[in-house]
Amino acid sequence: MHSIMRRAAMLVIAVLLASCSATTFNVGSDFDVKMFTGKVERGTTTKDQVRSWLGSPAGTGVRVETDGQRFDEWTYYFAAGNLSNVSASQLKTLQIKYDARGIVQGYNWSTPDH
Repeated sequence: MHSIMRRAAMLVIAVLLASCSATTFNVGSDFDVKMFTGKVERGTTTKDQVRSWLGSPAGTGVRVETDGQRFDEWTYYFAAGNLSNVSASQLKTLQIKYDARGIVQGYNWSTPDH
């Protein structure tokens, strides 16, 4: 989770440096965490269903658990803020792990209100 937040923070900084004349910024695509958590069913929901709800993920990778079990992992993130008040910027992330069949096995998220 920390590496995702670090990447998102680096993207925010890159956007800030590249667009110093802009007053607001957005990084990533906004997504609805409440809608996702209301629909997803661990052990049942597929990658295709998630993609239809949220669109394509911002990043994909592999998660290897301490017991050696491997999962595909999709990451969604969105950051928005104002250059004149960067400390009030909002960042939200969602990570979803899938088994070899493409079925959701777990997920975690971070939003400004959680």
